[in-house]
This record gives sequence, structure tokens and C-alpha cells, in this order.
Amino acid sequence: MSSLFDFDALPDRYAVMGNPIAHSKSPQIHSAFAHQTDQRMEYTAIQVDPGGLKQAVGNFQANGGKGLNITVPFKQDAWQLVDKRSTDAEQAGAVNTIALQADGKLYGDNTDGIGLVRDITINNNTTITGKRILLMGAGGAARGVIRPLLAEQPARLVIVNRTADKATNLAAMFQPISDKSPNQKHCADIIEGCGYADLKGQQFDLIINATAASLNGELPPLADGLPTNSACCYDMMYGDKPTVFLEWAQQQGAALCVDGLGMLVEQAAASFELWRGIRPDSQAVIKQLRAR
Repeated sequence: MSSLFDFDALPDRYAVMGNPIAHSKSPQIHSAFAHQTDQRMEYTAIQVDPGGLKQAVGNFQANGGKGLNITVPFKQDAWQLVDKRSTDAEQAGAVNTIALQADGKLYGDNTDGIGLVRDITINNNTTITGKRILLMGAGGAARGVIRPLLAEQPARLVIVNRTADKATNLAAMFQPISDKSPNQKHCADIIEGCGYADLKGQQFDLIINATAASLNGELPPLADGLPTNSACCYDMMYGDKPTVFLEWAQQQGAALCVDGLGMLVEQAAASFELWRGIRPDSQAVIKQLRAR
């Protein structure tokens, strides 16, 4: 027989799934969110073998799990697995957040883009509206943030990739989004794709590195003079010291150089809000992680 206040009830279970996963800061971040907001929940990291996402999600759901974050390399697998997707997830072709619903259905979202936009605009007080943006990379990381960036109504969004055709094709996928906005110019004037050699002589107000080059200490073939004097250069990767891209940005005289730690926390906050219906104080957690 349960008492009026059942203190023995198990906490709601959440987790992040990926491979590798031991380095993940997500358990630390969500534990901080739960403490802030008085949520009775636990959050763990689960390593999943290649090809094993469906079984892992099924096992987690069967054991009463409430929600999942999905990270590399399973975001596209998660997109295929869920029963329903948000508009952001649908356009991104990837899912990083799953809500395990009471009826057994899986709802998939992608919070990467909103996490990036919030970190740039709120945490770093940088305007995207009316700016010229250069987005480096044409893979899943880039694809996941294009829709939220376009929603901010930049003057121009250029996707650059070593293989120019991939950038051009990715830009074409998002043209209908900008076409539907009566406040924007025709999409051909807003979003386009190109190769690195095509950037010579151009300048941008916001340069975002969505490639994995920083993980290997590599710098894409960027021409000198790309950032304006007031430009923000943003690397989705983060570490104990500035990435090679951010070092380049500093040498180029960019006004603001930012790594992706804030984006990590902000996308987690959006996931947390989807699951728990409450918005945590993300800035406090970013400060905690920076201090460490």
C-alpha cells in the first residue's frame, strides 16, 4: 500500500546514447538542471554498439525510461526509428532527442539548431538577423542548424564544403523554407553552397565551423580576410584550449571567438524542457562548466 507521499518511488529515468559515450558531459548537465528545478530524475550515459540503437531504445523503454538524447553516430538512425518528428528534426534528417510517450510512441526532435542560436544570440549577445553567415561543412552537424539559422532571417547564408556539390545540394534542400517567408528575399539570394576557393574576396559577420576538422587539429582551407572586424567566429567543437579554427579567427582579428560548450548546454536545456515542461537556467550551468 502506498502512502500519500511515496518517497520510495523510483526517479524518472533519462539517458544519452552514443558510441563512444564515456566523455559525455550530458549526465553532469542534466543532473544540474534537475537539481535547479527540483525534478526527481536520473540521467545516465549508455554506450550502444553499431547497429544496436533500436534494441537499446526498446530495452530502455521497457524498463520505464522517459526520454533519451542521441549523439554520434546514431542521430540518423534515431530519425528512422521514431514514430513522429518535429519540423526541425524532419528538415535536419537527424534526431538528438526522443520523448518516450505514455502510448508507447517515440517522438523525435532536434535541438541542436535552437541550442546554437540561443548560445549565439542570448549568451554571446550577437545578432543573426540581417547578417552574412558562413557555415562550414555539409554534414549532419551543418544540416541540423540551417533551419533555425534561417528563422533568424540573415541577409545571406553561405554553406561551404571541400566538395562544393555537397554544399550546393544541401542549400537546395532548404530553399523552400526561405521561399515561404514573405519578409525575406527569394531563397536564391539568401542561401547558397560553394567550395572554399569560391570564398576569396568575400567577408562574413558570422562564421560557424560545423566540420569535424577541429577534432583532428586541422584547419579547412580558409582564405585570409573572411571575418569582418566585428565578426563572431563560432566552433561547434570545444575543449580545454581554443581550437585551431578559433586560433585562426583570433589571428584574423575577429571580434568574438566562441567554442561549442554553450551550444551543448543549450541543446540539453531544450531537451530537458521538452521532457519536463520547465526551462532550466542554462547560463548558470555554462558558468559551472567553464569554471571547471
